[in-house]
Amino acid sequence: MPFTVIIPARLASTRLPNKPLADIGGKPMIVRTAERAALSGATQVIVATDHAEILAVCAEHGIAARLTRTDHPSGTDRIAEVAAALGLAADAVVVNVQGDEPMIDPALIAATAALISSEVPMATAAHAIDAAADAFNPNVVKVVLNQAGRALYFSRATIPWHRDGFAHTRHSLPPAYAPLRHIGLYAYSNNFLQIYPTLAVSPLEQIEALEQLRVLWHGYAIAVHIAVSPPAVGVDTPEDLERVRLAFSGSSGGA
Repeated sequence: MPFTVIIPARLASTRLPNKPLADIGGKPMIVRTAERAALSGATQVIVATDHAEILAVCAEHGIAARLTRTDHPSGTDRIAEVAAALGLAADAVVVNVQGDEPMIDPALIAATAALISSEVPMATAAHAIDAAADAFNPNVVKVVLNQAGRALYFSRATIPWHRDGFAHTRHSLPPAYAPLRHIGLYAYSNNFLQIYPTLAVSPLEQIEALEQLRVLWHGYAIAVHIAVSPPAVGVDTPEDLERVRLAFSGSSGGA
């Protein structure tokens, strides 16, 4: 199934100023991310940015980019603007790859895009949690699925709650219990991507601070691809950046 990758990139970052421009093995992070996304088989990869400096860096490295409005409340809104400007068909598939994922697995992008259908306008990914510390960490978002592999709910809480297993200990996971950690990668039909910014914010979204709950609240389906292993580290902090730089210095960079 053909798909387009759009990478939202804001210059401002609270924890890591100018993050998209951070050098990783001789190239800016946003360029590294776009190069990885291009390996997914995407028809096109485009950076959606609010800043001329990012636009210029992309042009310097041969990466397609579009300048967007600066007032978008989320990356999803930003990529919706670009998808509309591109004139994509209503049933075109658009994948939102975060700009701070310079080591993202291209196969994960393709597998998530493949889940979009006329019945499922949005898809994402997850992997099994094998550590109790992650299961109880509110910064690790969990998801539970129905038998068709579609999301029932996303939460910062430990779901599903293992009533009997956790009655004995919370220092290890019960046998045969593997909660799913959500991976922040999203695919959409372009039709739904244009609808999304018009959806009212939901109470659940506000309580959990999880944007994807808006989609479930309004009755839309989200398919979930289960990855066999955790994704490579993204860059949220200076420590993350150093880990990624070390990984690139020890390889060809993977792009």
